[in-house]
Amino acid sequence: MAPVIIAATDIRANFVDLDIDPTAWVALLVTIAIMLGIDLYRHRDDHEPHFSEALRESAAWVACGLLFGGVVAYVWGSDAFGEYISGYLIEKSLSVDNVFVWAILFSSMSIPLKYQHRVLFWGIFGALVLRAVFIFVGTALISRFIWVLVVFGLFLVFTGFKVIRHRDDEGEGESRRGLGIIKRIMPVTDTIEDHSFFTRVNGVRAATPLFAALVAIEITDVIFAVDSVPAILAVSQEPYLVFASNAFAILGLRAMYFLLANARQRFHYLSHALGGILIFVGIKMTISPWYHLDTYFALGFIIAALVAAIIFSERKARQLGLVNSRSSS
Repeated sequence: MAPVIIAATDIRANFVDLDIDPTAWVALLVTIAIMLGIDLYRHRDDHEPHFSEALRESAAWVACGLLFGGVVAYVWGSDAFGEYISGYLIEKSLSVDNVFVWAILFSSMSIPLKYQHRVLFWGIFGALVLRAVFIFVGTALISRFIWVLVVFGLFLVFTGFKVIRHRDDEGEGESRRGLGIIKRIMPVTDTIEDHSFFTRVNGVRAATPLFAALVAIEITDVIFAVDSVPAILAVSQEPYLVFASNAFAILGLRAMYFLLANARQRFHYLSHALGGILIFVGIKMTISPWYHLDTYFALGFIIAALVAAIIFSERKARQLGLVNSRSSS
């Protein structure tokens, strides 16, 4: 047992261990609440977002995430920044895959574009709560049982190979499950009259297709959280940094969705890069009881994989004529 205990102590020493003041948590949560409030206010009229609007909002969300990274670097140093930005990039890159699944889900459930933002807003609000639970449970398990690292790591390696073999119909199963869950509890209407999640039919309370879509979104987030949270725990085991990187990465998913939802064919090699990243961090986590890979080395690998995927995807898209067809649409 002694070597295991020593290994566990060494692992904690390899990661940033911050003494987070409660006011830092309050400041983070208040910041997130303000950003959510601004986003909800901007889209209160249920308009259909245009590409230019989604581009500006995506840039603003990324700027907020990087700005918080600057705060982390200033307050807690470069090691904390390295862990935060690595977690941010992992979650952001994995979220692109989530965006494509949402596009299939909304299409299969015939949700109008102008109401999709409302569904995504509340879906991501629920995702923040679910991620917080996953993160605190995950860090607690790792601190108590060192073998959990190996289990998480092997799971990520397995998931990485699954992501590389990406299915084009992924997301349709979640929409069917979402509808099935709701229909067991209450009636579900077939029509969408406004942005309400509930309505009354002959005096009986019923769910609208928007609420069924919301449930399906939450189901997909649980599935993705099972992948992304362990992946981030491979580069940081400080709950504050893990949650902050998760939160800032997924807050901008709505804007990213309207920016990329119809561009899946242009990112042909993205699933290969995401699978490679998951395999890499899975190996990093699996061997961590015996060997620690430097955080900035991991960060460099993640950036290199994403850049390579974008370059080769753009090259293939030009060969297939997808770039011209998109710009003319």
